[in-house]
Amino acid sequence: MTALTSLYLPLLLLSLPFLSLSQLPPLPSPSPSPLPSPSIHLSPFNSRLADAFIAFEAWKHVITSDPQNITHNWCGPFVCNYTGVYCAPAPDDPYILTVAGIDLNHHNIMGMLPYHLSLLRDLTLLHLNSNRFHGEIPASLSNLTLLFEIDLSNNHFSGKFPLVFLSLPKLKYLDIRFNNFSGDIPSQVFDTSIDAFFINNNKFSFSLPPNFVNSTASVLVLANNGLSGCLPKNLGAMKKTLNELLLINSNISSCIPEDVGTLDQLTVLDLSYNNLVGTVPESIGKMKNLQVLDLSHNTLTGEIPEIVCELPSLKNLTYSDNYFLYEPEPCLKVKQLNDSENCIYWRPHQRPEEECIDFLHRPPAHCDANGCIAQLPPPPPPPHW
Repeated sequence: MTALTSLYLPLLLLSLPFLSLSQLPPLPSPSPSPLPSPSIHLSPFNSRLADAFIAFEAWKHVITSDPQNITHNWCGPFVCNYTGVYCAPAPDDPYILTVAGIDLNHHNIMGMLPYHLSLLRDLTLLHLNSNRFHGEIPASLSNLTLLFEIDLSNNHFSGKFPLVFLSLPKLKYLDIRFNNFSGDIPSQVFDTSIDAFFINNNKFSFSLPPNFVNSTASVLVLANNGLSGCLPKNLGAMKKTLNELLLINSNISSCIPEDVGTLDQLTVLDLSYNNLVGTVPESIGKMKNLQVLDLSHNTLTGEIPEIVCELPSLKNLTYSDNYFLYEPEPCLKVKQLNDSENCIYWRPHQRPEEECIDFLHRPPAHCDANGCIAQLPPPPPPPHW
């Protein structure tokens, strides 16, 4: 499971304690005001488990390789004994069992997801990372209205961004990184209540939409896709919730907005391998919780503000492969520092002097009111004599 999963599992376990049949609690003793008559007294046979049996039978038929033989015991009607399947009392009827979670992480299983998974209507957790599942995500998953956490990372899923994810009202954790999804990311995703959003290392192609700053996510990882455009100048609108922002290798062409400094809850900011220009805003020195700042492999210049290097929580500071001319002494005291391939002549492993001189003689890059790189006006036409 991922690190962030550990933040959510306690909440799931409190609300849906996973139980095997031997761990089921005794029925409560009669009270003056009896509870409504239970449908089936924690019986392993009920309509929800019957539907689940159909779902798993259908799934097993489209699994083409199971090298660890994980699904060998996926037989018989009591699905709660299946490997990777976790049952709990139904949220709307505590006297019947239902399938609450599926965890098949790291088993190298090859296959597809059948539309029959829609029969698992009480599912809250679906973990399939590090397998060889492929194909598109079935739209029938929209029936899983209790899904809280989905991890499909490190598989071979393809197609466009699954719009079904936008119809899951309880979804908080979505991880589809390291797959073959392509196309646009619908802007509506940034208006949902998803708290952790991992789409890195796919083949998406999109620009950050204006409503990007509407996101209330604490973690946004969009790295290594065909992203483009500018950093929004009003990033500060995300200050109440955003903890980690990773836009590595995203083809972003802009200045770093001054407003970034208002993200005072941010712990990780990674903007490396982009086309950032201009200087580093001093406002970053207000980000008291920042632990990791990576601005490497851009075209930034000027000097690193001393106040940035003095951030109390900063542990890793990387601004290699830029054109910085100066860094103050406090930067050298950061625990992990990489300042190589710049133009700081008294530091080791810097760019050749000729390369730095050539850069300094170029017209300086500047950004427009929206923070995007402004195009230089064309030279005036030659005079007519």
